[in-house]
Amino acid sequence: MSNLNDIADWRNRIFESLLSVALTVGVITTIPILPFLIGQGLWPVVAADIAALGWIFAIRRLDHLTYSVRVLHFIGVVYAFSITLMLSIGAASLSFLLGPPVIAAIMLSLRPAMLALALGAVSLVAFGAAGHVALNVPGLEQQPFKASLVAALNYSSIGAMLVLICSTLLKGLSHSLADARGSAASLERSEATLRELNSELELTSAAVSRLNDMVIIARAVDREDLAQPIGFVNDAFLRRTGYARSEIVGRSLRVLVGPDSDPGVVEGIHAAMVSLRSCNAELLVYARDGAAFWVELHMLPFSRGGQSASHWVVVGRDITERRSAAEAIHRLAYYDVLTGLPNRRLLVERLDAMVAAAHAGTSLGAVLYIDLDNFKKVNDARGHATGDALLELVATRLTRVVRRQDTVARLGGDEFVVLLAGLGSETRAATQHALALADQIRGALAEAIEIMGQGYHVSASIGVALPLRSGQTAPDLLREADTAMYRAKADGRNGVALFETDMLADAQRALAIERDLALALENGELAMHLQLQVDHQGAPAGAELLMRWRRADGSMVPPDVFIPIAESSGLIVPLGQWVLREACRAWLALDAAGHPLSLSVNVSPLQFRQQDFVDQVKAVLRDTGAPPQQLIFEVTEGLLITDIDQTIDRMRELAALGIRFSIDDFGTGYSNLAYLKKMPLYELKIDKNFMRDAPHDANGTAIVQSILAMASHLGLRVVAEGIENAAQVHFLAAHGKPTMQGYLFQRPAPLEQLIDCLARAREPIPDRRAA
Repeated sequence: MSNLNDIADWRNRIFESLLSVALTVGVITTIPILPFLIGQGLWPVVAADIAALGWIFAIRRLDHLTYSVRVLHFIGVVYAFSITLMLSIGAASLSFLLGPPVIAAIMLSLRPAMLALALGAVSLVAFGAAGHVALNVPGLEQQPFKASLVAALNYSSIGAMLVLICSTLLKGLSHSLADARGSAASLERSEATLRELNSELELTSAAVSRLNDMVIIARAVDREDLAQPIGFVNDAFLRRTGYARSEIVGRSLRVLVGPDSDPGVVEGIHAAMVSLRSCNAELLVYARDGAAFWVELHMLPFSRGGQSASHWVVVGRDITERRSAAEAIHRLAYYDVLTGLPNRRLLVERLDAMVAAAHAGTSLGAVLYIDLDNFKKVNDARGHATGDALLELVATRLTRVVRRQDTVARLGGDEFVVLLAGLGSETRAATQHALALADQIRGALAEAIEIMGQGYHVSASIGVALPLRSGQTAPDLLREADTAMYRAKADGRNGVALFETDMLADAQRALAIERDLALALENGELAMHLQLQVDHQGAPAGAELLMRWRRADGSMVPPDVFIPIAESSGLIVPLGQWVLREACRAWLALDAAGHPLSLSVNVSPLQFRQQDFVDQVKAVLRDTGAPPQQLIFEVTEGLLITDIDQTIDRMRELAALGIRFSIDDFGTGYSNLAYLKKMPLYELKIDKNFMRDAPHDANGTAIVQSILAMASHLGLRVVAEGIENAAQVHFLAAHGKPTMQGYLFQRPAPLEQLIDCLARAREPIPDRRAA
């Protein structure tokens, strides 16, 4: 298809049309006029018409010729036809002579047109001057040359004007077409670019719509809030929030903000929008159904060519899982898993702040160290599930009693700490407030608790400490409250004790004893003394091994001082192993001296509960060669409250070796008589506290008689401790004749002294009961 934007192509199309029109018009006009021409004898005109039509037809058919040749032929046809008509008809046909220059101007260019015009003018002068053409110019009828010149001049003027007009129009048309072609090309390029941009935009839009991140585009308006209307949201936003696009487009960005969104973060976003700067934030936003979720937002202002921001582009990523994980990690790091209370780490941080405030003179605070009394018995007897439920209820009660600004923390086990803040700057008032709240806590915990249909009573020992000394640190304060709590326990439990400096001295003294006790074995400071046990006739019936500790400086540390420290520190385990070996060595020495007495050895509950305790005993017996039948293990009733079935199994395993068992200080502890018949017992030891005022104290005497009667029915041997006078001996002789042990017969002595004593008195030990 021809390109109409090309002038040459345009001329070619016009020329083709001109040929067709010329042929059609020529045929239509020639046929009717031929008879007239023939009748008038105008054979040259007839011949010219037919020749012109034939020539034009030939030009039309010879389309393989160049355009210029065909046009020149056509101009030639018109010129020849014009001259023929002019010569045959006269001046009436001069208008045909304008055809060649006009056609040349239109079909070719200005130069051929001017040549054709000149040719016409010359022809007009030539034929006019020769008299072939009658040019009737008034006044010049007799001067044909001048008349022809005037006619040629008029012809040239009109022809030049027409030629110039046509040429100018064509030139303008050519420029217009060139411009049009340039514009069209530019439009085509722009259209191609636009199509490419549209394609990229469609691709970008599709990609943005399918992003996992949420994308929001909001129109920037000059408002002092977040009321920027939303213009676009992607599919990820719709999926996460539950909105339909029609529901959210046009609404304010504030639709995403809810009651728990952080006002500080919202204000930061607003400030960034006011100052037209980008910002990043983590914000709790809300879905259509009101569900809240965490989003990490990146907001950027969008502007065109340096203009003010017209839109906000917001990219959001759902970080709910990350925040939940971070919060879970934070809770694990700073909160107790069971109760949800702050743990030691968070407590210490807040305690540091409280101590710093106290030292700065801002306000005093206080630490309440709480330990549940006998919680282990509940935990061991009822199981850890019950114990955990009890701890959760305790945590609830503590939280209910304290103020909102106070901190309740769980350190572990059954230990809790209450941190009181903002008690004022006056020491006495702050101390009274702390003690009063501690007493409220004690009372709240003392209320009955029901767990799974079972009732429980809990008491607590509470230590109170305040940051009153300069240089006091948070660990110092916590340690002082802990020390005060132990004083409350020592004073009978279920009480409150305020820390005093002498308590710290006692605690430091206990720590020093613990440290020195760990080295006492290596330094040879520990020794075993033996105290005889006699029957009702005063004859030796056995002996009990008792530990003694003489420091390197010669000072003695009483057993009732270092034994509890050994128990609490765990040192009792290696000490117990050493005592067992000493017992075996002592029996072998007594046997070698001819006095094979059975020996009683105190075994700590902590030592007995060691997984390899039975193997340890077997190893000692194997290494020393001592007969297990000569050893009596004295255990306290407290041993029976922890995993009673495992305890009994272990006792039976040891009894199978020949070792006998004695319940020490019977009647002062757990005293679950149902378990007595299950255990492989050999004897019961009556605590000296029951014997102290016997037989004059009715209550103590009744208890002793009950124990003796029960032991008789169970077939158990009985040892009465603390025998110091004859009245006690006579009373026991009249009620079951148990074995006796006390200062009345012998004070604890080293093994060598006991052997010497037994060697000097083969007969029964002299009766000093009358003393």
